[in-house]
Amino acid sequence: MENAPRVWLWRNRDYGSQFFPPFSLLLFFLLLQKPPSIKIYVKVNHVSPHLLCIDKRLRNLELIDPVFHWIGPSGKTVSENSYLKITTTGSLIFYNFKKDMSGVYTCSLSYKLTVEDMEKTVQLEYTIYAYIASNFYYEFTARYHSAPCNNIYNTAFEKKLLQILSKLIADLSCEVTLVKSECHHVKMQRAGIQNELFFTFSVIAIEKGTKGTGACTDSSCDSSNRLNKAKSLIKRFFVHQVEVLGKRSEPLPEIYFIEGTLQMVGIDRCNPGYGINALMHPDCPECCVICTPGTYNPHIGIHCLQCNRSHTFGATKC
Repeated sequence: MENAPRVWLWRNRDYGSQFFPPFSLLLFFLLLQKPPSIKIYVKVNHVSPHLLCIDKRLRNLELIDPVFHWIGPSGKTVSENSYLKITTTGSLIFYNFKKDMSGVYTCSLSYKLTVEDMEKTVQLEYTIYAYIASNFYYEFTARYHSAPCNNIYNTAFEKKLLQILSKLIADLSCEVTLVKSECHHVKMQRAGIQNELFFTFSVIAIEKGTKGTGACTDSSCDSSNRLNKAKSLIKRFFVHQVEVLGKRSEPLPEIYFIEGTLQMVGIDRCNPGYGINALMHPDCPECCVICTPGTYNPHIGIHCLQCNRSHTFGATKC
């Protein structure tokens, strides 16, 4: 019969055996039948939404002898503790969610629609991601008149300057890190060439309450407030240098701050182990979401980087 549809079934003339679709094709078909994993985003140290162990089709039906069974990321049965609870209707709730709770959670619901009915099972899969709000840090650039490049005094001054800045903002739990330090020969307008040090350093608010007994909750813990106070102290420090130099009666020192060269820019950041990915997480596009297996973030950048050797959520090393 012409134009009849082809089917994956034929009889071998010699052995009478039948040919079926290859296993890979059957597996692909089964995967198509499996409902997609539901993405859930839970803010660190907060309560999660209720994760329902029932689908929309069954939500308004009467179920006989329902049994709920949750499996966690480790492959083991989920049991209640101080961080999570399973309600009588099978919903899973996290309290004070921690990043290491991220992962795939599967719920199986066994039920009957009537007493005489055969038991049926439905399965739901959730992928739960820890997230934190995106943050920022400041990057400063300052220029100093310096000793000849490669002079040991420049290196000593660089270390001293970082020590002073670190001590200046230590009470705010902020951290100063040298990004780069370069010495250049600069041709001045209507003047000769002078040596200048170009300092670039970052100022980051350290997360308070991440170590020790508990999370920090008072207003002094807000990283934005602490960072802005640190910014003000640093700007005042450089203004003070200009004021002191202006009052000097002696010749200028060999190394001194050049007025008007302090520049500052705010840069978005995520904590190590987190990243922003609006394509992968369209429901949380500006969140710092925990890095998934196969990725990592070792520093304060905003992206999780590819790493095939990373097999855990929140990796900071490859």
